[in-house]
Order: sequence, then structure tokens, then C-alpha cells
Amino acid sequence: MSISSPPFTTHFSALASAYDVVLCDVWGVVHNGVVAFAEACDALARFRRQGGTVVLITNAPRPAAVVMTILDGLHVARAAYDAIVSSGDVTRAVIAARAGERVFHVGPQRDVPMFEGLDAPLAGVESADYVVCSGLFDDTTESPHDYAALIAAMREHDLPMVCANPDIVVERGDKLVYCAGAIADLYAAAGGDVLYAGKPYRPIYEQAVEVARCARGRAVEPARLLAIGDSVRTDLKGAAAFGIDCLFVTGGIHAEELGGRDRPSTAALGDIFAAAGLAPKAVMQRLVW
Repeated sequence: MSISSPPFTTHFSALASAYDVVLCDVWGVVHNGVVAFAEACDALARFRRQGGTVVLITNAPRPAAVVMTILDGLHVARAAYDAIVSSGDVTRAVIAARAGERVFHVGPQRDVPMFEGLDAPLAGVESADYVVCSGLFDDTTESPHDYAALIAAMREHDLPMVCANPDIVVERGDKLVYCAGAIADLYAAAGGDVLYAGKPYRPIYEQAVEVARCARGRAVEPARLLAIGDSVRTDLKGAAAFGIDCLFVTGGIHAEELGGRDRPSTAALGDIFAAAGLAPKAVMQRLVW
């Protein structure tokens, strides 16, 4: 099958009228982990002023309320979105369904709020019933390959894993840092049983559409839904699997392999889409109204 890259779109306003609801990725589109992208926030706010609904859909392994606090700290205006749905929310639903079972948590201390209010006693790998992986213990100094011994121990105890963030990497300023998905993939490759919460899997999209329906007070037609994101693995594949259009932003995690944020290579972009067997509805360097 031949996959060709659509031409670059310079302004989101040229597409906006075709959609009622935007499911927008956060990290890489709205901010880079250090600062908010003012033009992207403005574009989303303008879409909302025209009657559109914006649900931020993120693989952050934290509850939506915590994500909102983080966005406030990065100066992402609340006018840019109606609601947030996170993989942390989906993960909490999975944990709630396993009430009383002991959890071994792989991830930084900042992700512990994911367990608050739930009957999920934390335990060591030897006594746990399952694993929740929200990231690396220290993503500033470690790589997923530092977890070989821990993966072996989890496999020895045959622990199923819930991956609270299917992303492999995200931007943090001008660097890429590893996420839970990188460890989960290694665990799955070692024969471990992994349930991935978040994009590109269906539950997070279903929850986001339900949130949008409640915000609008009526059902949303799939043809009037648009996903916006910067990752082929999570955003483009997730939108395709859910049966909705995708606007792909090149200035995120694929920027370097595309030749940079300012002059992305159309040939390299076509290669990425061809390798995925998918193409988005439209492509932009950055989200701009």
C-alpha cells in the first residue's frame, strides 16, 4: 500500500470549521515540559470561541486534576480547553477494579497521587499482585536498559503490568526523556503481560468522547472529531484505530528525525507515515490558528 504525506497546512483555521470536537495531545503540542506554546494555546482558545470543544487527551500518568495544576504552572490558559482526560485517569479505573490487591509501583514519587483514595496497598516486587509502571524512577539519569534486573524479577513472580503512560519518550525542553512505555515494551518483549492505559488504545478515546458529549450536551459524530498530536505511535495510530481524523504536528518528538523543527523534510515525513502504514488528514509544523 502506498502512503503519501498530505501537504503542510499553515493555519488550523483552514480546518477548524469541519470539526466540533478536538482531542488534543498535550506534551509536544501544547507545551514541551518547560514552557507553554502560546500560539497553540491561542489556536485552541479560538476554536472554542467558535463553538468547538477541546478535550486535552494525555498519556500523563497522573489524574486530570494534577495535570491541570501542572498546566497552570506552565501558563497554559484554561481558555484553551474544556476538560482533560489522562492515562492516569484510565489507570485509576483499572486499579479501582483490582481493589485490595497489592501493587508494586515502578515510577517517580511524583506519580504516587495516582493511588490516592484507592484501595491499592503498595508492596515490594516479591509480595505484589501486579505492577503499575508510570515511568522511570529517575528519568534524568536512567535509561530503560537499567531495568533489566527488575524486569527479570517481575517476570520471575509472573506479575501483570499496567502501563500508565504508553509513550516511549517525550520532550522536556530541548531533550527527550524516556517514559513508562519504554519499560513496558521491554517487559512485554520478555514475555510479561502488559495492559497499556492511554493512547493509542481505545479506552482513553472513549472516555474523552464521553467527556466531550457531556460538555456539549449532545452526541458527537465521529466525522466531526479531530485528534491533534505529534506522535505516530500514540496519536496517529490511536486516531486511526478509533476511526477519526488526525492533524499531525511535526515540531514534537519526531522533529529531529524530520530534519529539525523549522525545516522538516517532507521525504522523511513520508517515510515515517509509510513505515506506520498510515497518513494523517493534515500536517502542521506547529499548531497555529
